Amino acid sequence: MEFLTEFLGSLSTWGVLLSIGAYGLGMYLQRRSRQQWLNPLLLSSILIIVLLSALRVPYPNFKSSAAPVSYLLLPATVSLAIPLYEQWELLKKNTAAILIGCCCGVVVSLGSIAAMAWILRMERVHSATLLPKSVTTAIGMDVASTLGGMAPLAAAAIILTGIAGNLLAEWVLKVFKIEEPIARGIAIGTSSHAIGTAKALEIGEVEGAMSGLAIAVAGVMTAVFAPVVATLLP
Repeated sequence: MEFLTEFLGSLSTWGVLLSIGAYGLGMYLQRRSRQQWLNPLLLSSILIIVLLSALRVPYPNFKSSAAPVSYLLLPATVSLAIPLYEQWELLKKNTAAILIGCCCGVVVSLGSIAAMAWILRMERVHSATLLPKSVTTAIGMDVASTLGGMAPLAAAAIILTGIAGNLLAEWVLKVFKIEEPIARGIAIGTSSHAIGTAKALEIGEVEGAMSGLAIAVAGVMTAVFAPVVATLLP
């Protein structure tokens, strides 16, 4: 195992190749099976965890090798402004409704964690970690760290929230009969950030644009409201 660790250490991009390969395999399995619950991000995460555990490769080694993939997170998030620009007129006509929708989503997200913290008597460090679960990792990790939470655990919670949103978005919209494209997009983006937005883009152009907008608006609102809610935690 030590030889394998040293060998991988000599290949500076093995983490990038493993990440791309695992995600590609996840996409292949989803397309062949046609099962939406076989989310490529979820499958690739499980595969990487299993491989690293089986081969006893330290996570810091993988993290440093896969760093270029992480660097693409912010540019990928910024690129969501393209569909938003294409729906600019729609945005101007519904600005108030969009802001109110994002605000309601953020309040519900933060409030649910605060309520869960009181009911389950969670330690403050854990509840502070979960507060920014519905915003993108670029914002959520910093918010969690500032509030005294654990940034790595916050990242895991954010990713799981996004995957859940991606898997359940269409089902929730159908059950609650949400048919307005703007409302659909705001709901998905506010609750499940960029991973959910990928599903919103599949549903429709308007949904994708509004979901991309919700990522930024909800992120700012969470950064502002989270410290206030944190004072109410047990």
